[in-house]
Amino acid sequence: MNKTITLYIFGISAAAMLPAAAQNTGKATANDTTVNQLEDLVVRSASTRKLGGAMNTTLITSAELKRAACCNLGESFTTNPSVDVNYSDAATGARQIKLLGLSGSYVQMLTENIPNFRGAAAPYGLGYIPGPWMQSIQVSKGASSVKNGFESITGQINVEMRKPQSEPSLQVNGYYDSMNKVEGNITGNLKLGSRWSAGILTHVENDFGTHDGNNDGFLDMPRVRQFSVMPRAAYLGENYVFQAAGKFIGETRNGGQTHLPAHPAPGAPAMPLYTIDIKTRRAELFTKNAYIFDSENDGNVALILAGNYHKQDALYGVRMDNIIQKDLYASLMFERKWNRMHALSTGLSMVYDNYDVDLISPGNINSAVMSQQTPVSKFMSEIESVPGAYAQYTFNLNDKIVAMAGVRQDWSNVYGAFFTPRMHLRFNPAEPLTLNISAGKGSRTPHPYAEFSYMYASSRDLIIEGALKRETAWNYGASATLKLNPGERPLSLTGEYYYTSFNNYLTLDLDTDPHKALIYSNPGRAFSHALQFELSYDPLDELTLTAAWRLTDVKTDYKNLGLMQKPLTSRHKGLFTLGWSPNMGIWQFDASLALNGGGRMPTPYRLANGDWSWGETYKGYAGLNAQLTRNFRHWALYIGGENLTNYRQPHPIIDAANPWGPDFDATMVYGPLRGAMIYAGFRLNLTKYK
Repeated sequence: MNKTITLYIFGISAAAMLPAAAQNTGKATANDTTVNQLEDLVVRSASTRKLGGAMNTTLITSAELKRAACCNLGESFTTNPSVDVNYSDAATGARQIKLLGLSGSYVQMLTENIPNFRGAAAPYGLGYIPGPWMQSIQVSKGASSVKNGFESITGQINVEMRKPQSEPSLQVNGYYDSMNKVEGNITGNLKLGSRWSAGILTHVENDFGTHDGNNDGFLDMPRVRQFSVMPRAAYLGENYVFQAAGKFIGETRNGGQTHLPAHPAPGAPAMPLYTIDIKTRRAELFTKNAYIFDSENDGNVALILAGNYHKQDALYGVRMDNIIQKDLYASLMFERKWNRMHALSTGLSMVYDNYDVDLISPGNINSAVMSQQTPVSKFMSEIESVPGAYAQYTFNLNDKIVAMAGVRQDWSNVYGAFFTPRMHLRFNPAEPLTLNISAGKGSRTPHPYAEFSYMYASSRDLIIEGALKRETAWNYGASATLKLNPGERPLSLTGEYYYTSFNNYLTLDLDTDPHKALIYSNPGRAFSHALQFELSYDPLDELTLTAAWRLTDVKTDYKNLGLMQKPLTSRHKGLFTLGWSPNMGIWQFDASLALNGGGRMPTPYRLANGDWSWGETYKGYAGLNAQLTRNFRHWALYIGGENLTNYRQPHPIIDAANPWGPDFDATMVYGPLRGAMIYAGFRLNLTKYK
């Protein structure tokens, strides 16, 4: 492997980027504020585990993303054993990430190291980044770094987009599947002289199908129409680096009933169709500026400014939920190495959030539909500003011991001052063995009406009990990686354990009352244990095999029920992946088999007809994905399938025949909502090399 050094300033390259040819082979650069070398990565096909820093970080490269269709960020973790992506309900298409057994609210989502997809954007944010736009994804477990803020509790997921300063290129991607979904992407960039470069990323998708595979009268998935565009520019000077980008997203989601029941209950009045209509308009803007005063020692001062505007108008039957969210983020950073052993990063930050929520909902949905009852409007406004300061010190003893300690002090106009300490240590006692330990605190402000908006796809009343407190938690982790070379074939073994303990936990209680979703701050016990083992082995030059197993134990102390397992969370998961690329990569075959364990359902209850709403637990299930790719010089054709085991959750919508009744609930989702799906597509890549 050739030694290549690339200096990055918060996602901005201050030196020449790796050529696109190297990126396509999976040898992507590590994005950090220190000089990183490719030798610091343990290559596993196209996925890498970064061993050069103190944190436990996995890098998912563009080559890894091409092992599946990866239409968007939410579909980019099929070969990653640590990250789960599940649907929140069976009507809106909202999805959430789970890391260390906990929901995505506790994972800090970053785009190019800028906090993003918070609050109202969280339920659908995984669909806002198309797969062909992404250059790499970095998954860091544990408390992570204090530089990006205080919100990381279980980890950080940072997405790097295609950069305008890379070699001039044009990429075109087309996709079609058996559910009549069509997607198209065009991305490109060009040089505007020796210093300036520009790029643009475009995306369009449309669902033409109306699928109801279980014949319950509801669409299995909503029809999504989305258009997004992201122009960007970069200036790379000898001492000054500048980057700016804007992004606009327009999306509509239409779901709900496809038709009225053919045989309504005797004497039942005629009711209208239950429809779901969600319209989103989102704008993002950021700029990065860095002045490099000592390139040999990574000495630089950087300023990051970012702003988001998110407007979502949603209709769930007769409920209307209109949200306007405005975010501002600023970060001023100073970084420098004094020598190879000592490095310091310090800075100031500001986070500003403004939420306006207008909820229009009748007290009794059934009577409201029958009598045209005047709905009740409830308007809520939340404004929080959080200035803060941080310092982070890194100690490196000949790459044998790397320690990183950081502290933050932040001040909220709503919750007052709070302190955030974090620590990471990497130790190489012997050449093949790497040990990591970490500990740290994280916190976040809850925004339940925005984050739990998908709960309106049920007849439950969303009720907030008492004043909500800022969520705080401690995370402790340890991992060990052993690299062996039996028979001159690379083999890697990794074991890790993480424990998350909450001081204040935002509880979504679906157990106490079957017709209410209770939300309250829980000062009692709430914790998560996550234990994972992973093996990777290359028995042949062109063949890579991985196997992983994970156990999660997530419990919370409900007010009236005591300590219970968190519902709709699988306790076990196994993942097996295979990557085969014969004939020097002309052909590429990839397959992944996920074995998802069972778990607990919320407390069942009797329906109006006397039947139980659901069982106390759900059983495990298997999911198989596979893809075959034929690579040519400048383009590729691929065909594949998802959920080839054809497992779908039976009856994901409770009382689907009576959506206006008191028992309707589309949020009891633990598994796939649709059966096997076949897709095909192409990729065109025209790159101009010097």
